[in-house]
Amino acid sequence: MNDESRSPADLVRPLLRVRQFREFTDAPVDEEVLDAIADAARWSGSSRNDQPWRFVIVREVEMLRRLAEAGLPQTRALATATAAIAIATVHKQGGAVSHAFDEGRAAERMLVAASFLGLGAGVVWVRAEARPVVSELLALPEDRFVRTIIAIGHPTESARRPKSDHGQARLPRIETVFHERFGES
Repeated sequence: MNDESRSPADLVRPLLRVRQFREFTDAPVDEEVLDAIADAARWSGSSRNDQPWRFVIVREVEMLRRLAEAGLPQTRALATATAAIAIATVHKQGGAVSHAFDEGRAAERMLVAASFLGLGAGVVWVRAEARPVVSELLALPEDRFVRTIIAIGHPTESARRPKSDHGQARLPRIETVFHERFGES
């Protein structure tokens, strides 16, 4: 079946399959795969094409575990991940909102890329009080900080199981998508 004969819903279906994973097997992730995921993020759009992010790929298990310890419970996915990509964002007066938005775009791209490559990935949030430790571990320059790390790996069987009953993972479309005015279907 070619793309011209497929419905728009069929064409975007792979995006609907992307989900968060926070529990991984000990199988390693290939360096070439991590480079492809980082490149997907690198090509994300950014406000005024500032490209405020830099990406730190982490494969050393000891480092992943130290990062996990730094910010529990939000960093728990790094306790089993075999790879991660930290998004180092620049400190910039007046740019916090646009940089956070750009960071989110890059993070989502990495989740999608990991999914397309047959891996699982999950967003790890680094709370403000854990950021100095993470900055030291990753040897960040003073003008950078990490708020988001993408944990990457091969999801365990239990992590692959649906977390909600079929049809219950999202609110119904009629409650979330409106036409022309809020509340109008």
